[in-house]
Amino acid sequence: MRELEPPEAITEEELTALALAADPDADLGDDAVSLWDVAPAASEDLLPEWYMPAAMAGVRLVHGWRRTVVLVIIVSFLLINAYGLCSTYGWVSIA
Repeated sequence: MRELEPPEAITEEELTALALAADPDADLGDDAVSLWDVAPAASEDLLPEWYMPAAMAGVRLVHGWRRTVVLVIIVSFLLINAYGLCSTYGWVSIA
């Protein structure tokens, strides 16, 4: 893996100008370096945690009467839509 030197600080205006001047259909050169090869640890920190949180560990399943309530609500919405009615705003009306 090739070691790269950190770039000089780029202002937001310079970055914007470069982005607007770039050709989106340009082909990559043969010497192009993948971001994941240069900074593999950065792949975990590219998006903030609030943007795409990790999957829930230990998902709680619904059992007993709660499952029945959930299924009745889902089936109710499906039947309302199947009969051509609309329940978007809380009141059932003709779609």
